[in-house]
Amino acid sequence: MERATDTSEQHGPRATFDRALNGVKDDVLRLGALVELALEQAGRAIVQRDSDLADRVRWDDSKVNELQREINTEITTLIATQGPVARDVRELLALYHASAELERMGDYAVNIAKLAQQLASEPETPILKQIPRMEQICREQLHAAMRALVDVSEEKARAVCKRDDEIDDLYSSVYEDAMKLLTEAPEHSRQTTHMLFAAHHLERLGDRVTNIGEDVVYLATGQVEDLNT
Repeated sequence: MERATDTSEQHGPRATFDRALNGVKDDVLRLGALVELALEQAGRAIVQRDSDLADRVRWDDSKVNELQREINTEITTLIATQGPVARDVRELLALYHASAELERMGDYAVNIAKLAQQLASEPETPILKQIPRMEQICREQLHAAMRALVDVSEEKARAVCKRDDEIDDLYSSVYEDAMKLLTEAPEHSRQTTHMLFAAHHLERLGDRVTNIGEDVVYLATGQVEDLNT
């Protein structure tokens, strides 16, 4: 004789909450994918001096902003109506914070796209080679941070935070090369300054990815740690 299935848990308040929570996670992943795409396109625009691609990044930022607002509404509604336990509240707040960080990263991608348009309108100067590498690492780190967040993986989160040193080192190298270019080729000072600002936006974006990693570590362990050293 088969044991009767208890459907109370499958259809009760906890199941309803879990489905809603999974929906929020899916939306945060979708937001991360939008920002990842924006970053890739902005990086390609600045290397290829593609003003049209940069313009697409700027227009598509409205999708990032709208999705972040939807996520915030979902989270505040869940907290207000579902009476989540402490662990659930921590996870929801981590997702809320992650969506805010992602929206800011989208702004950095837009800023890089604007710089790409500036560079496209000026005499061509080779892009400092560290910048495409910074953009690639930022995208890889963003993707890894999203997985760590959804899986609540301390190990993955710590790996994300540790790799931020690569971005910082590349930014220091860009700064040194930019200072040298300003001295040796002052006629290209505008282009050099644009590249320096692009690298700065990528460095800050990397810091915000690390912030998400720190949130995941807190969520997994209950310990607050500063991993952006």
